[in-house]
Amino acid sequence: MEKRVIYFEKPGRDNTGACIEVVREELAGGKIGHLVLATTTGDTALRFCEALDTGSINMVVVTHSWGFREPNTIEMDDQTRERLLQKGVRVYTGTMITHSVETAFAGKFSGLYPTTIVAQTLRRFGEGPKVCCEIVMMAVDAGLVPEGEEVLSVAGTGRGADTVMIVRSAASKRFLDLRVLEILAKPRS
Repeated sequence: MEKRVIYFEKPGRDNTGACIEVVREELAGGKIGHLVLATTTGDTALRFCEALDTGSINMVVVTHSWGFREPNTIEMDDQTRERLLQKGVRVYTGTMITHSVETAFAGKFSGLYPTTIVAQTLRRFGEGPKVCCEIVMMAVDAGLVPEGEEVLSVAGTGRGADTVMIVRSAASKRFLDLRVLEILAKPRS
C-alpha cells in the first residue's frame, strides 16, 4: 500500500482546509464510515459539516468537558450544538480521558500517574495525534462508535484541525487494543 502523508510546517487552524480535503479524499474511498472530530467551540466541526456529506457517515464531534477552562462553563454554545445536531452530527461532551481525576492528583501532589504518562507519550507525535487517539476512545466509551472499527479521527493543536489519522477503535478500558493504522496529516513541529 502506498499513500500520501501531509506534513504541515506549523500546527494550528491554518491547516483546517487541507485536513478537510484529506478527509474528503479518504471518505470517497467508501471504506470508512465513522469520523470523530475534536472541536472546542464548534467552529471546526461546522467547517467540516459544510464541506462533507454528513448524512453518509457517522460523524461524532467531541468537545471539551464541562469545567475544562473554568468551573460551570463549556466553550461550545447551545446554538452551535443545535446546528450540529440538525446536520445529523452526534455531539459528545464528557470526561476527557487524559484530563480526569488523575489530573487533579498530579496538580495537587506533583505526582506522575498512568494517564499522564500515556498523554505525554502520545504527545511525542504531537498534540493532534494524542487527541485523535483520546477522542476515538471517548466516542467508543459513549457508544457512539463501535469498537474494532477503522475510524477517521481529526484533531488540532489549539484551534482548528491539523491532524488526520485512521485509528482502529477501542474503549478506554481496552486502550492497549487501540491501533493507529495511518497518519494522513500532521504538523512537523
